[in-house]
Amino acid sequence: MTLWSLLLFPGIILCALLPLTHCEEQRSPEEKLLVVTVATKETDGFRRFLRSAKHFNYTVKVLGRGQTWKGGNYTSAPGGGQKVRLFKAAVEEMKDEDRILLFIDSDDVIFASGPKELLKKFQQARHKVMFSSESLIWPDRHLEDKHPHVREGNRFLGSGGFIGYLPNIRELLSEWTGEDNESDQLFFTKIYIDPAKKKSINITLDNKCRLFQNLHGALDEVVLKFEDGQVRARNVLYDTLPVIIHGNGQTKLQVNYLGNYIPNTWTFETGCTVCHEDLRPLTALKESEYPLVVIGIFIQQPTPFVTVFFERLLKLQYPKNRLKLFIHSQVAHHARQISAFLQDHGSLYEDVKFFGPEEGMDGAASRNLGFDMCRKDKDCDYFFNLDIEVVLKNENTLKILIEQNLPILAPMITRPGRLWSNFWGALSADGYYARSEDYVDIVQGRRVGVWNVPYVSNVYLVKASILRSELTDQELFNSHILDPDMAYCNNVRNKGIFMYVTNMHSFGRILSTENYQTTHLHNDLWQIFENPEDWQDRYIHENYTRIMKDKLIETPCPDVYWFPVFSDIACTHLVEEVENFGKWSGGGNVDTRIQGGYENVPTIDIHLNQINFEKEWHKFLLEYIAPLTEKMYPGYYTKAQFDLAFVVRYKPDEQPSLKPHHDASTFTINIALNQVGLDYQGGGCRFLRYDCSIQAPRKGWALMHPGRLTHYHEGLPTTAGVRYIAVSFVDP
Repeated sequence: MTLWSLLLFPGIILCALLPLTHCEEQRSPEEKLLVVTVATKETDGFRRFLRSAKHFNYTVKVLGRGQTWKGGNYTSAPGGGQKVRLFKAAVEEMKDEDRILLFIDSDDVIFASGPKELLKKFQQARHKVMFSSESLIWPDRHLEDKHPHVREGNRFLGSGGFIGYLPNIRELLSEWTGEDNESDQLFFTKIYIDPAKKKSINITLDNKCRLFQNLHGALDEVVLKFEDGQVRARNVLYDTLPVIIHGNGQTKLQVNYLGNYIPNTWTFETGCTVCHEDLRPLTALKESEYPLVVIGIFIQQPTPFVTVFFERLLKLQYPKNRLKLFIHSQVAHHARQISAFLQDHGSLYEDVKFFGPEEGMDGAASRNLGFDMCRKDKDCDYFFNLDIEVVLKNENTLKILIEQNLPILAPMITRPGRLWSNFWGALSADGYYARSEDYVDIVQGRRVGVWNVPYVSNVYLVKASILRSELTDQELFNSHILDPDMAYCNNVRNKGIFMYVTNMHSFGRILSTENYQTTHLHNDLWQIFENPEDWQDRYIHENYTRIMKDKLIETPCPDVYWFPVFSDIACTHLVEEVENFGKWSGGGNVDTRIQGGYENVPTIDIHLNQINFEKEWHKFLLEYIAPLTEKMYPGYYTKAQFDLAFVVRYKPDEQPSLKPHHDASTFTINIALNQVGLDYQGGGCRFLRYDCSIQAPRKGWALMHPGRLTHYHEGLPTTAGVRYIAVSFVDP
């Protein structure tokens, strides 16, 4: 049975809609209530309407299925006459004179309660036909004075929803002879303001929104009410709980927001109740049967950790022969990383298309082209937009999104320490960012689910079927006034396609590209301030966070502590950075780089301030060294101030060793930057007072020891190769 079935949901018994004095003796059964709507095609809004109707067991009849819509765009201009024509024809065929008809829109309507409450409130009105009401008149302002005045509530008729008995509805519709694109609201308004017709048909308005809540002109009046595991919309102006919510006019986004909760879609007690419905499981499929996905990778500006991005792309848990890559880069800066990835791994994928800056495409054109590549590829099932600044930590992201089986779905990603994310919960009046009431709770994970939102960016999955049917415009990302992502989302909204974001899993984060320097060999080393989590992932030893828990700190000599701190790549990058700089000291006592100009125990070195790395080094000491210092030397607290931080190079034919000396520090950090036995032979450190040596330094491990007085030490000879160490003299 399809969504277009005539009778979708059977009714149940309810009080009759007779005068109150007869209610106990004669009751109309609920099966006498029939919900009638017009929907010429299945839209996301229509499916949501049906879900809410099914939730409350309404019986629904759909008119116009499969027909061409000719009623105009009546959200912004008068129209909707086609609905009246179809409804009139259906009513003329109905014979059950005591039937009660509820005629409502469907694309932008949700039920908040069931037939019992609806009929009870209609019965209490003591009229035969009841229309929804509005505070704003539409479409003819000149008719305002002809509307009856009311003591309290809305004066004006809304045609998006009305309820009544069949004979009265038949009389109401009898005079319709208009065209499909004429205004249904104007037609009904003229009947309502005609005293004779109003009396004959027995029409009233739902002035206080007890049955119908039209959101146009009433956004400030409607709030969500959570109570006893139920979610309702409450009109705070009239203190009513409407049964039907209608996002008429320019309030589609607000009804989308309310639909995230109503009817009981999400509650504090249950969480999301619909997030596991209509899934598309992949577990039973062979890899060859997986949907084919085009991944669009977009590089619009110099971005940190691009190499890591491609490493994560490789780890994505999805058959690579079911993936095609579309890569566009607007900057030459990342040519080396892209080329290395494609050379080493491009052949793993079903297909790869790369467009570089020489193509002259801007961001909008490249995204349009990526969509079109999927649209025209008959095998393409999804397009996965993935901007280069996205840090996708969850290797199952693509599977999760596909299984959710939604038209457009974004995994929520955030920027650490901020409320920034890749979705907007609401829009301002001019179409830009606005914060929804639930935005912070969603971003911070206090509300978890799948959320209908007006804007997604950076990373999202799009069904190819949508690109071929609804989003056929080849310039979806183009606009004279909007950014490409905003233009795209605006076009999606205008088509009535829902966009969702999910925070049911932890997916990752987005990089900050602010203050990204491109003047160094390894620019990512300088990202400890802008992107500290990514810097740590890249440059801090994988075992660092387990140092205390797993007792990884070794004590090779008295009061000398040895622990992992730098990753291999951190060591390699720092060595390559100083070698790229190349201005090594001569190893003499005269040294104009230091205060006083004289070095007692000189080394061949490069100071970190020479490569403008001193601020980043201080941050590293504060974040990763100071906490361990305070653990190892109880009662000592450091601000990690340093006068000297430098990389030393030892070579047999240059400076193989260092004579015994004290360091000019409270404590010293000495980090091995390459591997003994592989990169050099010999080396190490000997503490003379204790006759204790560390002769096999581990790459990325730090020696921490007191500098002055007790730990007189020397650098043991490097007998082959080149040895590098990073040294820092730290004072309180």
